[in-house]
Amino acid sequence: MTDQPPEHRVEITVPPEHEVGTFAGFASVWRTQDSLVLDFATEVRPPEIMDDAETGEPYVHVPARVVARVRFPPGQVWELMKALEHNLSAYERDHAGRRRDA
Repeated sequence: MTDQPPEHRVEITVPPEHEVGTFAGFASVWRTQDSLVLDFATEVRPPEIMDDAETGEPYVHVPARVVARVRFPPGQVWELMKALEHNLSAYERDHAGRRRDA
């Protein structure tokens, strides 16, 4: 008998209405007192040049709508970061180092 706790194996089921997924061209990360929040968004209209009301300086205004909001307990974020790094590295290996935004 070992003193190690048993391994956790989470079985994730995706409901049929979510299997296709939702496209998001942007992500915003922010926090509350008890969670980190990821907002995934997509453009709703083409970007437009606007002038800042205070400075008069031009900027590109990108109207976007949140298509999904996910809240994580802070302790789970490390696992998310490791999974993202692992999968991004695998993606880069599979695509010979080509970056999508290059």
